[in-house]
Amino acid sequence: MNNSKFEKTIEEFDKINSEDPHLEMINGSEVPKELVYGHRMSGMLQKFSPNASEPLRLAARCQHIKRWEIPREEYPMDRKGYLMWRTKLKKFHGELASSIMKKHGYDDDTIKKVDDLLNKRRLKTDEDVQTLEDVICLVFLKYYFDDFIAKHRQEEGKLVDIVQKTWRKMSEDGHKAALNMEYSEEALDIVKKALEG
Repeated sequence: MNNSKFEKTIEEFDKINSEDPHLEMINGSEVPKELVYGHRMSGMLQKFSPNASEPLRLAARCQHIKRWEIPREEYPMDRKGYLMWRTKLKKFHGELASSIMKKHGYDDDTIKKVDDLLNKRRLKTDEDVQTLEDVICLVFLKYYFDDFIAKHRQEEGKLVDIVQKTWRKMSEDGHKAALNMEYSEEALDIVKKALEG
């Protein structure tokens, strides 16, 4: 493995994500949201699958690369609009990641593999795609679920449904990892209701 090629690519992913105008408060400092997300994805992947392949490690880091360029508000605020937005985002992330990887000397097969991962191709048959999906779900539950609960506190049915949908995307190993995480009392209550439903 050419570490310098990998490191330069990761560095450029981070450089782009550090331009995110949306900030998150981390330990008293404001940090670009997508930079934080990329690091959380890498950290969760390392914990969940320490021997992950290089393409998978690259895909985890650039999962949301420059996401703010395509705002959700530009699409209809319904299920169809949401799916159109997600499809556009995946294509955008894949193309941007591909151009950066090519610049740093990655071969076409590795670039295609990362693009496949970002576009979730062969989700239930490709182990790496499933691992990436597990990591995305675990990062959501660990870092973003409490904020989601705060926004939708009056809609318990919606919260339970979100957990059930998240659960269906995950593998058995993903389920085990999710059950071993610590949750706020409110989040744990929603998770329990989702799994009993």
